[in-house]
Parts: sequence; C-alpha cells; structure tokens
Amino acid sequence: MNPSLDQIWQWLAQVPDPEIPVISVVDLGIVRAVKWQGDRLKIAITPTYSGCPATTVISADIESALRRNGIKNIVINQQLAPAWTTDWLSDAGREKLQKYGIAPPQNSGAPAACPQCQGTDLEKISQFGSTPCKALWRCKTCLEPFDYFKCH
Repeated sequence: MNPSLDQIWQWLAQVPDPEIPVISVVDLGIVRAVKWQGDRLKIAITPTYSGCPATTVISADIESALRRNGIKNIVINQQLAPAWTTDWLSDAGREKLQKYGIAPPQNSGAPAACPQCQGTDLEKISQFGSTPCKALWRCKTCLEPFDYFKCH
C-alpha cells in the first residue's frame, strides 16, 4: 500500500533548502505537485530561478528523504512554467526567514525592517547577496548587514 499524499507532504516538509537550511522545500514553495501514478510517485518542483545551482541537490535530497521512508519508484520533474515567485513562500517560511536573520520578501521590493533589531532606517549595499535570490542590506540603527530575500 502506498503512503498517503498527506504523509508524503509531511516528509517533504522536513527536507531543508540547501542554501537556506532553516526553511523547507515545501515552505519555499518549490514543490508544486505530488501524485501517485500506480506505484510510481511523481513530484514536480519549480526552481526559484532557471539555472539555480541548488536544484540538483534539492532533487537528490527529496529523493533521499522519500527512499528513507520506503518509497522506491520516484520521478522528480522540473516544472519551469509558471515561473516560481516569492508569493509561493508559506507564511511559516517567511517567519522562519525572519527569525534566521533574512528579511522576507515584500511587494515594495525592499525589506520592511531589519531582521535583527526591527529598525526601519535601511540601505541597500548590493543587489546581490550570499545567493542570487538575495540582496545585501544594512540597518542604519544597529549597523548590522543582512540578507533580503528578493521578490520575483
């Protein structure tokens, strides 16, 4: 008997993003579909951007997590359309980013507040941060730099 889809989603929610390990691939919103096709489990993932170097690692981590739970016949496909958007981040994922010190994306395209001190006097240092998905900002209140997860 195949595990339920709810159980599989729970297992996937434990798979961390390799670049931001505090957030799961489910919270990140890149797992788009999970379905059984006979005895084969099919999973669709959408990378945060085309050519994301973490996509291969994410697929391998998903497959490993499912194999540890007894699923042998797994197909993971990349779904490029529609393109991933930060709108797909879960509310829990946004909170995890904030607690981790990464300002979650805002529709304004700029962080709302410093994730360290909640100060709002902020300046962009660089459009590119520690990964292509993030920009580097600094809080003028506490003077600490921080990553901002860019909207897209």
